[in-house]
Order: sequence, then C-alpha cells, then structure tokens
Amino acid sequence: MTGYTIILVEDEPDIRDMLAFTLSRAGYNIIEAESAEEAKAKIENKLPSLMLLDWMLPGMSGVDFARKIRQDDGTANLPIIMLTARGEESDKLKSFSSGVDDYITKPFSPSELIARVEALLRRSGNPSDGIVESHGIRLNLKSHQLLIKDEVVRIGPTEFRLLELFVTNTGRAFDRSQLLDRVWGRNIYVEERTVDVHILRLRKILKTHGLHNLIQTVRGIGYRFASEYEKDS
Repeated sequence: MTGYTIILVEDEPDIRDMLAFTLSRAGYNIIEAESAEEAKAKIENKLPSLMLLDWMLPGMSGVDFARKIRQDDGTANLPIIMLTARGEESDKLKSFSSGVDDYITKPFSPSELIARVEALLRRSGNPSDGIVESHGIRLNLKSHQLLIKDEVVRIGPTEFRLLELFVTNTGRAFDRSQLLDRVWGRNIYVEERTVDVHILRLRKILKTHGLHNLIQTVRGIGYRFASEYEKDS
C-alpha cells in the first residue's frame, strides 16, 4: 500500500520517530504532529488518508480531538486509529464512541500496526472504485451490490446501508439512536425498535454464509460489527 499519507499525532518524540520509521519503511507518506492543535492545522492544509492518534496528548486529548474531527464535514470520514496504553473495555468503548475506527493497545508490534493500517484503509475503500470490504464481505457502493465470498447476495436498501456502516466501522459500538441517524437520517421519524427488526433481517442474510455472529449485541448500548482481529464465534 503505497501512495497513502498518514498523519501521526504523538507527543512522545521517541515513539513518534519509531512509528514514522515503521510506516515510512512500509511505503506510507508521513505527516507528524505532537498535539491536536498542530494536527488540525496540518489537516486543514492537506487531508491525509488516515490518522494515527495518541489518546494522551498535551492540551486536547485524542478522544476529544476525534470527536471534533467527526463533527467537521471536511474530516468526518477520515479513518482514525487510536493508540493508547489503556486496555480496559470501558476505555475501548469510550474511544469508539468518540468516532475512531480502530484501537491499538500499547505495546504493539510493527507488524500489527501495519496490518491494522492496511485493514482500515481497505475497509474505508477507494473513492474511485467505491468498494469497501471486511471478513469476506464486499460492498460495491456505486452499484449497491453485496458479495460474500465472491457470491452476489440479495439485500434490501436499508440492510445495505446498515451493513455499509458496520463494515466501515468494525469494532465500534453504536446505540440505536446513532444507527437511526446514520442509516435512516435525522429528519425521518422511526421507532428505535425498527433498528432491531433490520438487525434481525441482516443477520438472517449473513447466516446463510455463516457470518451472522459478526453483528454483536453490546448489552446496555446497542450493536457492533466484529473487528477483523476477532475470530468468528
């Protein structure tokens, strides 16, 4: 994967240098920043392909910065991987609720970092071909076609939009109101239980291919789509 630009937001010089070296050697163009404020200025100058964001930053935290990124129309779709030493489930949920796409707990190996970056770029798709994919599920956003293991699968428009949201945000938990806003739209009144109905329909579609367990119920929150690093159960 060459030709992609990654902005690396990390305030520890030694860690930043190590990450920059690892990513540069893998063929990525690197923009470095040591604070959210510096990263914001550099993003405004040139939008990168992906952001690696440390949780603990001077001034604004990585979590708060991720929220701001998602609230700005110009950067709302920027893929973000959070880097942190926090490994508790509550920290992961807080991280995903801020809008990040993936989460890596320190310490991690260079090979894991590159694998996570490649996977997120692949899921985020290439705007020129409109393709996103994960776990053998491939969505063509231009033709609204679903392929699972190279087999064309029939799917309704709402289930397609729901699956697109999940595939491009693997590992992130969504509550029902967030799913309603992202899939149905804020200006359309739909009861929250409607989400459960469409989740059941989507699971039924995936069950034929043994992939229904990818859509996981998060107790007290809503639903999430298994990350590429979780084994199918």
